[in-house]
Amino acid sequence: MNKIVKNTLILTAITVVAGLSLGLVYGITEKPIQAAQEKAKQEAFQAVLSDADSFETYKEFDADAAAALLKENGYTQDDIIEVAEGKGADGETIGYVVNVTSHEGYAGDIEMSVGILNDGTVKGVEMLSIGETAGLGMKADESDFKNQFKDKQVEKFSYTKTGEEGDDKIDAISGATITTNAVTNAVDSALVYFQNELGGGANE
Repeated sequence: MNKIVKNTLILTAITVVAGLSLGLVYGITEKPIQAAQEKAKQEAFQAVLSDADSFETYKEFDADAAAALLKENGYTQDDIIEVAEGKGADGETIGYVVNVTSHEGYAGDIEMSVGILNDGTVKGVEMLSIGETAGLGMKADESDFKNQFKDKQVEKFSYTKTGEEGDDKIDAISGATITTNAVTNAVDSALVYFQNELGGGANE
């Protein structure tokens, strides 16, 4: 019986020490991890809205209201997850970065940032998280595809398989129509939010 009690006490002591050690490690690493995440986010913002000098969280963002707005406009498979204001050197807002999650990806959710100037011009699209098929859907993360949205001022985009021309036309990735559709709809969701909540731009 004494042996059982002894072993129990030893195991309890080990558990307590391990728990305290994990707590200590978490306390030490929490701030550096948060700092690294914030740095990565700022770099993503800069990539899609390079005209801005700094970025601030858009304090009036309401995820539930954004979801309702997208649903009203037919975008039921996209979520606006974050919005940031892009500030110029004078501190004035020159545009916004809208982070969108698409649930229409072939291999799962696709998360991306969309940079939009005050006049409605899309300045850039960057993938934050994408795991589509290599050599097919993953081409959505290549410049040749993403740059089709860049510097375009349209109310919405649509993809084409026939090479149809127009600022609002996106050439579909061969063999990856599902991914093309997911990304195009996500960018359009960002535009819908911008047009209705952040100033209007192209559809004013």
